[in-house]
Amino acid sequence: MKKGIHPKYVTSKVTCACGNTFEVESNKEEIYLEVCSQCHPFFTGVQGKTVKTGRVEKFNRKYGLNKDE
Repeated sequence: MKKGIHPKYVTSKVTCACGNTFEVESNKEEIYLEVCSQCHPFFTGVQGKTVKTGRVEKFNRKYGLNKDE
């Protein structure tokens, strides 16, 4: 690699809006996030699963695949 053209790579402090903090390596000293793995619905298990069920039922109705028959 050429010298003098690459940014300085440092350990950065990442702060989320929920208050969670952790460290990563980046070219910025501090990084601020709105959503992290501690507060995102997908990772916390709060995300609803009814949407997927509704889609399956809609598919079955559309193509006539009923369990009753």
